[in-house]
Amino acid sequence: MSCMQRDRILAVGTKNRAKVHAVAETLIREPLIVVSREAPSSVSAQPFSDEETKQGAVNRAKAVLGLVEAEVGLGLEGGVFEAEGDGLMICNWGALATEEGLLFTAAGLRMHLPDAAAVGVKQGKELGEVMKELAKERGDNHATGAVGFFTSEWLDRKQVFAHIVQSLYGQYMFATKRYHH
Repeated sequence: MSCMQRDRILAVGTKNRAKVHAVAETLIREPLIVVSREAPSSVSAQPFSDEETKQGAVNRAKAVLGLVEAEVGLGLEGGVFEAEGDGLMICNWGALATEEGLLFTAAGLRMHLPDAAAVGVKQGKELGEVMKELAKERGDNHATGAVGFFTSEWLDRKQVFAHIVQSLYGQYMFATKRYHH
């Protein structure tokens, strides 16, 4: 049980269903009202570095606070980056911003992006677009995202983002002394 007395509003800076569901389901036992608004990441449509992906999450978390009267804003961003010796990797970042100016960040899964997808991304296509092409070739609807597709559904994007949300919210609870007992 949380020490918070009333429902707080947590705004998610996206309308992406997997991301919004990851937040809502992860925090379902918290006294929160979760709302979502499309907030700008102000980075490339396909972030192409760990830093750019993180910045997109931070930008969304801060921007959504200006769109909704919320105490907490949360941004989630997926991207890719070139890892020395490993090729192109998938990366995921999240950020939690508060109306008081606190900011927390957390990274999630980093996973090798198979060459079949990496080629298209390096040519300038968004990973989602590449995934649609690959899924069509396989007769798959890729509903679990690139992570689900390339792990044979052992893991999906909602699980990846849920882990990040847990990390962010846990940092927030610790820093604001809202401990669970």
